[in-house]
Amino acid sequence: MNVPLRPPVKVALAESVNVLPRGAGLAYEPKFDGHRMVIFRIGAKVLLQARSGRIVTAAFPDLADAARQLPDGTVLDGEVVVWTEGRTDFAAVQKRAAATPGRAPALARRLPASYAAFDLLSEGGKDLRLSAYGKRRERLVALLSPLGPPLQPVPMTRDADEAVTWFESLPALGVEGLVVKRVDQTYRGGTRAWRKLRHTNARDGAVVGFTGPQTRPNALVLVVPDDDTPVVSSPLPPALRAEAAAALAAATSTGSGTAMAVGVGEVEYRAVEPGLLMAEVEQRTTRHSVTTVLRLRLPEDH
Repeated sequence: MNVPLRPPVKVALAESVNVLPRGAGLAYEPKFDGHRMVIFRIGAKVLLQARSGRIVTAAFPDLADAARQLPDGTVLDGEVVVWTEGRTDFAAVQKRAAATPGRAPALARRLPASYAAFDLLSEGGKDLRLSAYGKRRERLVALLSPLGPPLQPVPMTRDADEAVTWFESLPALGVEGLVVKRVDQTYRGGTRAWRKLRHTNARDGAVVGFTGPQTRPNALVLVVPDDDTPVVSSPLPPALRAEAAAALAAATSTGSGTAMAVGVGEVEYRAVEPGLLMAEVEQRTTRHSVTTVLRLRLPEDH
């Protein structure tokens, strides 16, 4: 008897590498910077789960409607992206993800979301996570190809040279790297069994709040691609504090929240509307993951 997968499901993760892995039995996919999402079609119900396990169905009514075309017992893993002028737009994705149920339908019309599916975790209520990636990929393409946008399988190649061409050409579309998987690999939720190669360690994050006074913030609180859990940056240097204060001067506080700060623990922060201010950040992982703000991206920059 099949037991349908239900949220929360721990998603598989990727470890960063500096050189493209090559060899037999490898598959390459473009790395989209959006919001990780698992889609569940259970009976007449559709549920959308973020990486953290939160249910975010109400924020993405367009994707929920599209997912109702899926057969009962389908569970997909993938990335939500929003395209703006031919490029992926993480600020727009974050606006969509943070939308209240009341604002979500209007935002869906203005900033329609696409879903780049890269794995099939369940089909017809059968858990496929112990099946090989190659088999899951084959079933994913067969399932989604007849449906078309906004639910689409990501491109995949087993040719390393073609993957290199993607790596060099796709940044123009906002695709900043590759994910590498073994064809015979099972789906290992919660572990870094995949590999990812990015052009740079720097990436854009959406500022969702700050700590300290608004006139001179100590740190920024951000959401970065693939993860909906807010992170507190390392302390801002003086020049960035002044620049952040100027950028936040017109921002309207939307309340408060708590997030984890490295070396400090849980701290309270003042929240601002997501997607209005972006920052280029670098994330380094030693014993703890440290997020450093490199520069702010003002509205005219994104």
